[in-house]
Amino acid sequence: MIVIFAVGTVFGIIFWGGLHTAVELTNSLGFCTSCHEMERVFEEYKTSVHYKNASGVRATCSDCHVPRDWAAKMQRKIHATNELYHKIVGSIDTPEKFEAKRLVMAERVWEKMRATDSRECRNCHAYDSMDFHEQSRRAAEKMQRVITEETGETCIDCHKGLTHKLPEDYDDDDD
Repeated sequence: MIVIFAVGTVFGIIFWGGLHTAVELTNSLGFCTSCHEMERVFEEYKTSVHYKNASGVRATCSDCHVPRDWAAKMQRKIHATNELYHKIVGSIDTPEKFEAKRLVMAERVWEKMRATDSRECRNCHAYDSMDFHEQSRRAAEKMQRVITEETGETCIDCHKGLTHKLPEDYDDDDD
């Protein structure tokens, strides 16, 4: 019985370590940008404030697209298998196909962000850490209104196109 327990414990540790290693590998910038379909969004990202800024803090793909909470992270990883399917069937393997689906893909991400109150944004950005005097007057007023009035708005409602270009067929009046 002790041998079975010991073998099970060792197997469990190895399995858990392997799973953790695989999950962290798939959260790396190198992994996220290894598909040629992601080359254009990677180039967009490199021109954004999330890539290069005065503070030297860089947000990577997983910071914005993968939750930190373990259960939510695993759920996101399971949903990512749909992306693997589309990689295999070539749904966005050309610039033309990618642009044709950009709005649908963006809306899917925006909706997830709304549903979680922009949880991944809040991993780095906290209202109580913001210096409203350093923001433009308009931005500071809007942020303070969102904080105090519970408008139902979340980060993505104002910050679409911050890291990746907006789809050509995007109409902000639809929101």
